[in-house]
Amino acid sequence: MSKKILLWSITAALAGFLFGFDVVVISGADKKLQALWESSDSFHGWVVMGAALWGTVLGAIFGGFPTNKYGRKKTLIVIGVLFAVSAIASALSNDPFVFAFARFIGGVGVGASTIAAPAYISEIAPAKDRGRLVAMYQFNIVFGILVAFMSNYLLSGIGENAWRWMLGVEAIPAVLYIVFALGVPKSPRWLASKGRTEEAKAVLQIINPDGDVEAQLQEFQSHSEPKDSSETIFIKKYRFPLMLAFLIAFFNQFSGINAFLYYAPRIFEEAGLGESTALLSSVGIGVTNLVFTLLGVFLIDKLGRKTLMYFGSIGYIISLGLVSAAFFLGWTGMAVPIFLFIFIAAHAIGQGAVIWVFISEIFPNHLRASGQAFGSSTHWVLAAIIPSLIPFLFNHPAIGAGVVFLIFTGMMVLQLLFVAFMMPETKGKTLEELEDIILKK
Repeated sequence: MSKKILLWSITAALAGFLFGFDVVVISGADKKLQALWESSDSFHGWVVMGAALWGTVLGAIFGGFPTNKYGRKKTLIVIGVLFAVSAIASALSNDPFVFAFARFIGGVGVGASTIAAPAYISEIAPAKDRGRLVAMYQFNIVFGILVAFMSNYLLSGIGENAWRWMLGVEAIPAVLYIVFALGVPKSPRWLASKGRTEEAKAVLQIINPDGDVEAQLQEFQSHSEPKDSSETIFIKKYRFPLMLAFLIAFFNQFSGINAFLYYAPRIFEEAGLGESTALLSSVGIGVTNLVFTLLGVFLIDKLGRKTLMYFGSIGYIISLGLVSAAFFLGWTGMAVPIFLFIFIAAHAIGQGAVIWVFISEIFPNHLRASGQAFGSSTHWVLAAIIPSLIPFLFNHPAIGAGVVFLIFTGMMVLQLLFVAFMMPETKGKTLEELEDIILKK
């Protein structure tokens, strides 16, 4: 694999670092902000905590347009700008509505990054390495999560305005990312889809100087130009990849992963841990996530996407079932953190490693951005709704944490059936080969 491809892939994947940091950094300020602005559970959940997620929904729904029209590279640069502006504005906010708007801007960056970064990496990567290169986006997400948890823990004791520093430090990696993103080339497949053949040839020559550039370009073009220019992903022809994208995104969020990441300290406190121990346990979650994501990145091109999803689904069912039992039976101490460490490990090696790789592989070149926008939108609509409901559901006398985690367990049983009977294996094939295979189903 070319060192340049690796460098460009890492650069695009750094959008994932900002994604992970932005999503989780709010967990350290969660209870402080609710007390500061004396917010009700519903207002705190839907507005203060949920604003970023609604921005993410907007970014996911509309992020396919700039990614397709203006290109993957330009979209990645704009994403970095959104993260930087959001971090600074959040840190300087003095009321919940300004804060919510600032977080909303960052959320738009998160949603758009789930389209532009995986699309870019999948389109420059060789087939044999595509899984682990695209999975580096997920690795950077969990690395950002770990850094956010550690940053929150280290900054938690500096005074009343600790939450401002927690949120503001994100501006530093955001600016560095913008500088790096300026140096990557445009996607050759995107250039080919826009008829910019000479630019595509120049990039292909850099990517693979010993390859047959003309043959590669001809293959790209044969799969980039639809017979009907008005084609969309919603026509009957693309029903199967559309269903695959919807279901993998649906099950990703009904594992409860984002609800847990947003409220990790609160969940640990519900289980009987003190505030400091809860924050420290959150750092442990970040480490577990990182280690098992690395394992998933290492295995995804060896064992395949489907095998990793089997591992993850079974791990989800066991761990979530135990967490639910712990809340029902009143187990305290380290029981819940240990079960949730298993949950995070199952997520990292399964859904975490696979989702963005898989969605980036199953749509044809000319509709990849639109297909990813659909999958990402499904993911983020649910990611906005589910965590926003957590404070209400946990505190409701007729529901509580035990019931919530039991529902998540049942959903993972359904995911196991999806993997067994619907999900195709995509490892080791070019994007053009996958288009031919999937559209025949």
